[in-house]
Amino acid sequence: QVQLVESGGGLVQAGGSLRLSCVASGRAISTYAVGWFRQAPGKEREFVSAASTTGVIKYYADSVKGRFTISRDNAKNTVYLQLNRLKPEDTAVYYCAARRAATSQAPADYLYWGQGTQVTVSS
Repeated sequence: QVQLVESGGGLVQAGGSLRLSCVASGRAISTYAVGWFRQAPGKEREFVSAASTTGVIKYYADSVKGRFTISRDNAKNTVYLQLNRLKPEDTAVYYCAARRAATSQAPADYLYWGQGTQVTVSS
């Protein structure tokens, strides 16, 4: 089965940018729809973005539309999330996830998860 490892998180000032990466191993990521989710302390895990197997079909939460961009390089077994114009409310642990089905915005629909990477945005 596929294993996922996120990286690229860090501490940035409001208005800054980060690029998160999710590298898959064990299986080709090209056969999976992927999603990005985030979870802040004391809050439920929430949907951020998702992409179809080819990356042509993409979805974004209203809170990040126009600021975040999901992309994928299936040849490198890697999925990316570009975070631009970051806000303090974007602070959370960001997770990538995968499913052998169409894209979904529900965390419970994803079977495979990475360990998460921390994004902290200061004012």
